[in-house]
Amino acid sequence: MTRLRILRAGPLTTIQDNGRFGMLRHGISASGPMDRSAFAHAAELVAGAGPAGIECTMAGIEIEVISDECRVGYAGGAFQVKLNGTELPWPGATDLRMGDRLAIRPGPAGNYAYLRFDMTIDVPLVMGSRSTNIRVGLGGFDGRVLGKGDEIELVETDSPDTGRSSRVENTPQEPIRVLWGLHAMDLPHGLREGLLENAFAVSKQMDRMGVRLEDSGGVFADAAGLSLVSDAIVPGDIQILGDGTPVVLMRDHQPTGGYPRVATIISADLDRFAQLRSGTRVLFESVSLAHAQGLRTSGSVR
Repeated sequence: MTRLRILRAGPLTTIQDNGRFGMLRHGISASGPMDRSAFAHAAELVAGAGPAGIECTMAGIEIEVISDECRVGYAGGAFQVKLNGTELPWPGATDLRMGDRLAIRPGPAGNYAYLRFDMTIDVPLVMGSRSTNIRVGLGGFDGRVLGKGDEIELVETDSPDTGRSSRVENTPQEPIRVLWGLHAMDLPHGLREGLLENAFAVSKQMDRMGVRLEDSGGVFADAAGLSLVSDAIVPGDIQILGDGTPVVLMRDHQPTGGYPRVATIISADLDRFAQLRSGTRVLFESVSLAHAQGLRTSGSVR
């Protein structure tokens, strides 16, 4: 058994696996990694990766091995990594032995990075998953974020995750592709076109539940105050809040929403959107359902 100690952890650092699916009918979102492709890429870099890993945010993380050894793969965004003070290539993998310290620090791009080990993070399965849902205090490490002083145990895995990433490039300049949402035609005239014709920006108000967009052009100002009967929502939905603010719902989204949903970011682009830092300019592009499904089936990024 390998034991790790957290020496430093940025906000919202959590344990995640591929997600808690089938629980939305009980009011529990799937959670899982914000950038699913990067999570899989980290597993590809280390043979026999366990099903869960550590998701760290832009501030990074530092861990120390306090017993035994393991191998770790790391990927996501464009971060910096050092082993005992020596810089290593990013993304990549390395062996960790007792006394080693691995530090992940901010790089030029990206919000999320992932550590995958050749062992299983020893936390309980809750509703079939080790993922942390911090909105409801469920799963992961006592249902909470990781912090300084926490110790994590790694045990031998009997269900290795080989990983299968479809995108490892960070391409923030490309439009984010969307499908029109359930309420697109119910919004005032011109708002549907305004989503595609205007630039938005990622705001500083972002977490695992959602990312608010800055609407400097006031595209959705006339949509303020609109409310609807609540119905089910999914990751990537672009919802217009009561004050006219557009927000993209993410992996820890609430189960239902009563605000208009003008569009939904397609699965092939949601990982890339999650890695956009605050202040990044965002353009949206409409695609057909057939095109979106084709991208998902092929694993292509364009």
